[in-house]
Amino acid sequence: MQYTLLSLFVNIGIIFNYFLKADQQMNNFWNNRYSVEEYIYGKEPNKFLQETLELLTPGKVLFVGEGEGRNSVFAAERGWYVDALDSSSVAMEKALKLASEKNVKINYQLADVRNYHFEEQKYDLVALIYLHLQESERAELHQKIIRSLRNDGIVLLEAFEKSQINNNTGGPQNTDLLYTLEDIINDFIDLDFVELSKTSVHLAEGSHHNGNTEIIRFIGKKII
Repeated sequence: MQYTLLSLFVNIGIIFNYFLKADQQMNNFWNNRYSVEEYIYGKEPNKFLQETLELLTPGKVLFVGEGEGRNSVFAAERGWYVDALDSSSVAMEKALKLASEKNVKINYQLADVRNYHFEEQKYDLVALIYLHLQESERAELHQKIIRSLRNDGIVLLEAFEKSQINNNTGGPQNTDLLYTLEDIINDFIDLDFVELSKTSVHLAEGSHHNGNTEIIRFIGKKII
């Protein structure tokens, strides 16, 4: 019995260390990618986000996987109260620097979005701009985000569609991390769909999103 329990604890430790090492490798990947002087996705906001914010009354917004701050800073300039999350300390430093340059304030938290505790009914808008996770992690995160919305709150998402794997203009080189329209429908079925489209777009977002791309755009509204 003691041997069995010891083996169990050893196996749990091995599994824990495996996932811890994987998380550290991912954080190192993004810190290394962001550790250049340039803002690799530019300083200008995502066009879809920009156009949508111009139609909305400012409130409280959360940016999940925010990176270098181009979108959160723009929202703050438009009068939104901004929370932002990302696991990269380098990205956070660049985002806060950009906010200072623009003379706005953002509340940027260093956190793994997969494990973050989302307060329920807190946000008028949650924005997901090119956040690509494994399918099981993504579905769970999306449910947490839905619960974090206030009544009439909105999810805005732009991400690469699976056919983007054929391009060399941005996004993960792993189809498991890319989206389909069915993924969006399944994950956000409890929302009212305002917009859902698969479209070809020429992106000019810094050096890492540049060229013809295949993307999905989604806006969903929470109606209680």
